[in-house]
Amino acid sequence: MKRKALFIGGTGTISSAITAQLAAEGEWELTLLNRGNRNAGLPGNVAVLRADIGDEAAVEKLLEGTQWDCVCDFIGFVPAQVERDWRLFRGRTKQYMYISSASAYQKPAASPFITEGTPLVNPYWEYSRNKIACEEFLMEKHRTEGFPVTIIRPSHTYDERSVPLGVHGSNGSWQVLRRMLDGKPVIIHGDGTSLWTLTDNRDFAKGFIGLMGNPHALGNAFQITSDEVLTWNQIYQTIADVLGVELKAYHVSAEFLDEAGPYDFRGGLTGDKSCTVLFDNSKLKRAVPGFQATIRFEEGVRRTIGHILTHPELQCPDPAFDAWCDRVIGALEQAKAALR
Repeated sequence: MKRKALFIGGTGTISSAITAQLAAEGEWELTLLNRGNRNAGLPGNVAVLRADIGDEAAVEKLLEGTQWDCVCDFIGFVPAQVERDWRLFRGRTKQYMYISSASAYQKPAASPFITEGTPLVNPYWEYSRNKIACEEFLMEKHRTEGFPVTIIRPSHTYDERSVPLGVHGSNGSWQVLRRMLDGKPVIIHGDGTSLWTLTDNRDFAKGFIGLMGNPHALGNAFQITSDEVLTWNQIYQTIADVLGVELKAYHVSAEFLDEAGPYDFRGGLTGDKSCTVLFDNSKLKRAVPGFQATIRFEEGVRRTIGHILTHPELQCPDPAFDAWCDRVIGALEQAKAALR
């Protein structure tokens, strides 16, 4: 008999690849609970419960009489949301998987070597502090009443719909690609030499699926990342190479970028992407023997860029960000000239 899984969400950057792989493998009976905004193209063997998880009373009624082997919330960001999930799913599931974030790890980092035992402290980013609070609530419920939680900490995971970058505007990555294609300089935070890990969502899905229904996962936290490590200069150079253009890098400190507003880079850069991190996935590999991320960034981003270039609806212009980049670069060039 197939095991039954319920995903809250299921069509986002991380969850879409998991949904696709589970549907293809056919070993789980998968149901998504979401509002139906991005369900077009779902595999035919994936069921949908159409609802707003924020309407707890309606979802409670919808779930009446159901039992699950695994429930995962991909869209829980604040403690009130996981408290709601605890009320909805205690006694209804053998495993509850919560998507936290590797940005919750200690910043500034005492060591670049990151394991699941690295302290969770991030004074720079409210998003990360909320994830920490969610983890603390769930683990307390595990300790005191046996709530069957598994914590998952992704780092920078990408799919075919957006190129992963350090600095971009409100409309995503396209405007940076457009600047590259137009021969304009692109801003890279810091000097571009800090180390970073990017994970293709298809690799992430393999590790995640290996933890579903896994008795060794209960009461534990796992990070799931690639083992490939790149500098930000290498990341941007790879993107330029795939586009077939010259990279015109312009390096600006993360602190300056944040202060130069209107974009809030303090959390995303100072509290995350500007820090060198080296993830140790040994714990995951012990729980999921044979797991290995196999998609190099060059391979993954080639798929992403190819997809974006053939899907105009993903090419979202951001003239405000483009003009802001020009102003930042112009101001710094003027400051250099004034000091000569």
